[in-house]
Amino acid sequence: MCGIVGFVSDRKVKVEDLISGLKKLEYRGYDSAGLAYNVNHSIKYLKMPGRISEIEKLLLNEGLMKESFYSGIAHTRWATHGVVSEQNSHPHLDCKEELAVVHNGIIENFQELKTELEVKGHIFKSETDSEVIAHLIEDKYNGDLFDSVLKALEELEGAYAIAVVHKDKPDQIVAARKGSPLVIASNNSISMLASDVTPLLKYSKEMNFLNDGEVAILTPKGYSLFNLDGVPLERKPILITWDESLAEKSGYPHFMLKEIFEQPIALESVLVGRLKDGKPQIKEVRSLEGFVKNQMKKVYVVACGTSYHAGLAAKYFMNRYSDIDFDIEVASEFRYMNPAIDGNTLVLAISQSGETIDTLEGVRLAKKKGAYVLAISNVVGSTIPRESDAVLYLNTGPEIGVAATKTYTAQIALLYTLASQLIRWKGYENEELDEIMRTIEKIPELFKMILNETNGHMMELVKKYKNFKDMMYIGRVFGFPAALEGALKLKEISYINAIAYQAGELKHGPIALLDDNFPVFAIVPSGKLREKMISNIMEVKARGARVIALTPKDDLQTKKICDDYIDVPTVLEPLIPLVVAPITQLFAYYIAVQKGLDPDKPRNLAKSVTVE
Repeated sequence: MCGIVGFVSDRKVKVEDLISGLKKLEYRGYDSAGLAYNVNHSIKYLKMPGRISEIEKLLLNEGLMKESFYSGIAHTRWATHGVVSEQNSHPHLDCKEELAVVHNGIIENFQELKTELEVKGHIFKSETDSEVIAHLIEDKYNGDLFDSVLKALEELEGAYAIAVVHKDKPDQIVAARKGSPLVIASNNSISMLASDVTPLLKYSKEMNFLNDGEVAILTPKGYSLFNLDGVPLERKPILITWDESLAEKSGYPHFMLKEIFEQPIALESVLVGRLKDGKPQIKEVRSLEGFVKNQMKKVYVVACGTSYHAGLAAKYFMNRYSDIDFDIEVASEFRYMNPAIDGNTLVLAISQSGETIDTLEGVRLAKKKGAYVLAISNVVGSTIPRESDAVLYLNTGPEIGVAATKTYTAQIALLYTLASQLIRWKGYENEELDEIMRTIEKIPELFKMILNETNGHMMELVKKYKNFKDMMYIGRVFGFPAALEGALKLKEISYINAIAYQAGELKHGPIALLDDNFPVFAIVPSGKLREKMISNIMEVKARGARVIALTPKDDLQTKKICDDYIDVPTVLEPLIPLVVAPITQLFAYYIAVQKGLDPDKPRNLAKSVTVE
């Protein structure tokens, strides 16, 4: 995963604009960065390992931040081919340093192409697959950059989003997309491109999302779209309704903390117009009613990571209130299986970014098998929604922190609302379900209370546990996806080896890990599973492990047997994944901060996983 940004104008933009745009894409990768721009018919470039702030410092020292240019591109990298080094950083140039390329994706046949080009005399400077693109375009160059790029694309196999500048074409950027996202926009004096909309909002709110197999020519006056045969395409841009200020920290030390505290607003946004008086009324899926009532026999969730955990909560929810067949699979496994889906299956493809490559391939497989695919995403116009039959957007605004927070709880709230709609269409009635949905309608206010009550005394708990190297999260039924997500958050940003199990599985192996250096986070609900969880806690305590319980305020018995506890609201069991989430998020966040780590940019991770 990498981030790309580019501008072309009559010298109305400066190097600092490239850096500013790149910073808004740093969540996509941050092990190296670079830029190239066209000045006086020559390509100037700079690239280096490290975060964007380091190349920014160098540009400031050399007095280049205010330098204006005609066409320029920049890149922030998350390494896939080749170690982190200056040579492997982007942009990549041709032998004569007349053209520069930035690339997001993986070129599968790069070794074959590289060998052919080396025979022709091309000299490679990096270990990356991306450099082959620059040399291939150089090999095809005939004075027409667009035509040369088209000829090069004919030979590339794999996934790419590319942007190309040439010293002889100062008023032009050529861009192309296959399998990796690329957005373009123009305001009639500046045209621009990026891996997502965030860097472009300062200049325009009308965006065009390139589809696979499309190429664009950007000039100061606008842009033109083409297919790979060079045939012009016509497509109206999409209006982006949120403001760029939403992608700023607004006084918080990190985006993650800001986004944790944005959850009440995010939950309001995802539910507005979709849930009223406890009754689901999701207008975007009204066309599904006939299919659900007369044809649908199965629901299948395809997702990765945090989105998978939200989908798992939805599975338990659907199973609790109906007999509808509901299955779920990690997308990276689903795409290589022979899943039991057909024209009677509703597939829910869940992806925050709408670009997750494994989920996207799962969508394509489901479509081939005749399933109806409903996407759930936070990014308007992204690839998975475009390739699905219908889409439900989370409407939470941008999420910049790599670790998902507000989009996770928004996913659960939306999935529960959707499940309630499907259950009703299938003719099931349940008083508890009605109560659950009325509570979800009030969940934004409940989240405000949880955040206010938990944040104040979290630091004392964090200081006790920040130096442990291992931690286990346990829960039962709805507590299990909550445990999975809690463990994922902790390992992502604090690098503690956090693992999650169904509490009943402890005695089948995991309990062998426990001792006084392996604390356990126990999610204890009210209701029939409470006694079972207390028994599991006693098993854990007998092995000398410390226990932190997430338990209702009035559960004095659980609090008495645990080393530490955090109060959670007393709610019906299906709401556990929701009400526990902000607590485990804050715990992970403050552990990372206490360890001196950057929770917004955890090592080896990127927000949008667009490569396999």
